[in-house]
Amino acid sequence: MENEVRKIPKKSKIIILILALIAIICFLLLTYLKELKVTGILNSLGYKQISNVTVINKLSVENKETRRKGSVYKILFYNDKTNQECIGFLHKDNSNQYYEDFDCK
Repeated sequence: MENEVRKIPKKSKIIILILALIAIICFLLLTYLKELKVTGILNSLGYKQISNVTVINKLSVENKETRRKGSVYKILFYNDKTNQECIGFLHKDNSNQYYEDFDCK
């Protein structure tokens, strides 16, 4: 017995390619917007001259005592003013207050 192999139709290949491109574009757009948001937050916290901002991850957290939810961003950036690379956490609580915990070297 011989197994027949069916080729994927050209129309299906084009649809798969278009969906893959849309997914890549959406990922890059969301990453850019997240980094832009964090850059604005860092500017409001006093880090004016920064570059190479990278959001490593974002976690949703909850305070065990008060049961209030917040977000924690793990951020890596370069501070042009002090020529240091900083890595750390940016915490957002439920009242939209931001607190930073950075280690710059």
